[in-house]
Amino acid sequence: MGESRRNTVKFDPHKLVLTAGATSANETLIFCLAEPGEAFLLPTPYYPGYGTRDLPRFPFSYLHCTLISHAYVHNSFDRDLKWRTGAEIVPVRCSSSNGFRITKVALEKAHRRARKLHLRVKGVLMTNPSNPLGTTMTRVELDTLIDFVVAKDIHLVSDEVYSGTNFDSPGFTSVMEAIQDRKNVAHRVHLVYSLSKDLGLPGFRVGAIYSNNETVVAAATKMSSFGLVSSQTQHLLSALLSDKEFRRSYIVENRRRIKERHDLLVRGLERTGISCLKSNAGLFCWVDMRHLLKSNTFEGEMELWKTTVYQVGLNISPGSSCHCDEPGWFRVCFANMSAETLELAIQRLDDFVASRHGHKVICNSGCRMQPCMPKWILTLPSSDRMLER
Repeated sequence: MGESRRNTVKFDPHKLVLTAGATSANETLIFCLAEPGEAFLLPTPYYPGYGTRDLPRFPFSYLHCTLISHAYVHNSFDRDLKWRTGAEIVPVRCSSSNGFRITKVALEKAHRRARKLHLRVKGVLMTNPSNPLGTTMTRVELDTLIDFVVAKDIHLVSDEVYSGTNFDSPGFTSVMEAIQDRKNVAHRVHLVYSLSKDLGLPGFRVGAIYSNNETVVAAATKMSSFGLVSSQTQHLLSALLSDKEFRRSYIVENRRRIKERHDLLVRGLERTGISCLKSNAGLFCWVDMRHLLKSNTFEGEMELWKTTVYQVGLNISPGSSCHCDEPGWFRVCFANMSAETLELAIQRLDDFVASRHGHKVICNSGCRMQPCMPKWILTLPSSDRMLER
C-alpha cells in the first residue's frame, strides 16, 4: 500500500483488516458505518453498473473485437453497497463543465436532496483515482471533502484500488496523506484497497480496509470472518510481496505500459474526431461521443451503444451505466487486450464515425458494418434510470 502511494504515507498494520477483495471491504464498511435506510453520498459518474435489469448478459463470443467494461456485467456500487446492507445511495451530481470535479456546492445539493427524501446521511464514498474518469483528485477536492464530512459529522470512505495506476502528472494523493496534519478527523476517514488492479490479481480476492477508528477496525475484523483471504493466497502473496526488487520494478514498468496504452487510445480516437477527458490514472478513458448522438437524450445514448455493439462489434460502457447526468459519455477500457487489438478497435471506430457522418466507408479493418450480433440486441429497452428523470 505504501509503495503504490510513493511512500508518502506510513501505514500501521494494526489498523488494517484484510478482506476477500475491495467489494467485500466496501460492503463491510457500510455495515460498520450505516444502518438500513441510511445513506451515503457518491460523486458521479461512479463505478459502472446497471444492476440486474437494464443490460443483457449476452455471450461475449459474439464480440469480434472488444473494448469492454466487465464491471457493468458483474459489479457495481449499487450492488456492493446496497443489496445486503440496506443502505441507500444519493448521487453527488458532477458536471463536464469543470471536468466532473467535486465541489462544495454539489455536495451540499446532494445532502439537501437526501434530507428531503428523509434519509440520514452517514458518509461520502469516493473513488480516487476515479473509476470511470481515470483522474486523480486534487488536494483542493480532498480538502473540500474532508471539510464537508467534518461539518456534517459524517464519515469519508476513499476507494483507492487504482492508486498504483497513476501514470502521469499530477501525482496521486491518498486521503490518508491529506489528513496527516489533521488528526482530529482521522477517526472518520477510512480507506479501501485491493491487489486486483495494481497487481492484476482480481481472481485472488485480496482487499483491505485501513482505518484510524478503533471501533471500525474491531467491527470489521469480526465481520472479515465471512470473507477471508484463503491460506493458499496468503502464502503465495507473502512470498511475492517480500521481493522488494520485484515490487519496485513492477510498479514502474506497469505505469509505463499503462501510459503507453493510454496514449495509443487517445491519439487513435483523436484521429477519428473523438476526444477524451484528460486523465492520468486508471485502465480506461472517459470518452466524449456526444457529437455522435442522434438525439441528446439517454435514449439516444442507448441507441449509439447498441449500434456500436451490433454493427461495429465493440462493447463500451455508456455513461448512464455510471450514473452520468449527461448523455453521450462512454467508458473505454484499454488495458485488457493487445496493442494490435486496440488498434483494430480504433480503426473500426474510425470507420463507424465516417459512416455515421454519411461518408462512404471502404472498411479494411475487419469491421463488417453489418450485423455481428443477434437482432434481439436491438430490441433491448433503454435504461430504467430514465424513469427517474
